[in-house]
Amino acid sequence: MSETLNPAMAKRIEVWPIEKIVPYEKNARTHNDEQVGQIASSILEFGFVNPILVDIDDGIIAGHGRLLAAKSMDLKEVPVVVLDHLSPTQRKAYVIADNKIALNAGWDIDLLNSEIEGLGSVDFDTSLLGFSEDELEGLAEDGWVSDIDSLGKQDENVEGINSKITIRVDQTFKEEIQDAVTKYCDEHDIEVEIS
Repeated sequence: MSETLNPAMAKRIEVWPIEKIVPYEKNARTHNDEQVGQIASSILEFGFVNPILVDIDDGIIAGHGRLLAAKSMDLKEVPVVVLDHLSPTQRKAYVIADNKIALNAGWDIDLLNSEIEGLGSVDFDTSLLGFSEDELEGLAEDGWVSDIDSLGKQDENVEGINSKITIRVDQTFKEEIQDAVTKYCDEHDIEVEIS
């Protein structure tokens, strides 16, 4: 007989005035203007479907980028989920975990390509998906994507790469990306420049 798990669940979804929400000053996640613009475009296309997570003191636990996008759109109110069940330590930890756990996911390249092709065939603006134009072109051509996780999983694509590749990255994870790409390229005798 397996034990039934009963995790705590958020019970309150509310709409708050934007000025009530307090960003967490120690949030280690960064958001550049391009990404904030992507979030704003997503909100315009799909609605504000991913509420900002806040604590009982009006502080953001997750959703700093969504708040920045809302401000850039001059929204007066945003949806929030009040996480009143977390201890102060859990709140601090979840600020990090929410961002990092999402980065640990991968892609089923064939399914992703099929879904994107399907959206493109009905004239959906695939730029709203968050992929760069180069990523979309690369995915359509040979399944090569820019996710660092996929580098180790795409050995079959090495033959499709010339002896030199150039990668442009923003400053958010530049050091981590540079280390991962450099290691991979060293193992496969590929020259790489990161700017």
